[in-house]
Amino acid sequence: MNILVLSGSPRKGGNTDLMVNAFVKGTSEHYHVEVVSVHDNKVAPCISCNACFKSDNNTCVQKDDMIGIYEKMKQADMLVIASPVYFYGLSAQVKAVIDRCYNPIRSTFNIKKTALLLVGASTLPELFDSIITQYKLCLNFFHLEDAGCVVARGVKDKGDIKNTNSLNEAYELGQSL
Repeated sequence: MNILVLSGSPRKGGNTDLMVNAFVKGTSEHYHVEVVSVHDNKVAPCISCNACFKSDNNTCVQKDDMIGIYEKMKQADMLVIASPVYFYGLSAQVKAVIDRCYNPIRSTFNIKKTALLLVGASTLPELFDSIITQYKLCLNFFHLEDAGCVVARGVKDKGDIKNTNSLNEAYELGQSL
């Protein structure tokens, strides 16, 4: 199985990166895993021009790094979305990639499973509810299997996640695949 992790944190070595690393450590013995730091790629938001529906090979009019991410998504059997949560939503970097999957090129993807890794500073119990609802809607719409979700609350400063059980949970999620 080829696993693609889209990591949406702009903070290198932060809590999201640590969670991604734990997940990768859990999976890498058995599967090929590639991590794409979305922040390191230039991905413009979808402009809803619908040109991709009319063009050959569903080509987007925006010439940016999403072309390479589409190629990686075509090769993936599983997609993992990892994101810090600022104001009850995914990071803007990840959201731009997801919105660009409005493109019908998504029908060429082999993705069958998805997972979610979320990190937030707040300790509110409902911190991740809106994201998880969106995630479930996508699972249902695209008929994808949910491989799992790991969340970490109350982690603001770099390394705070080490004081939670979330790194173990991310590792165990990787091992369970």
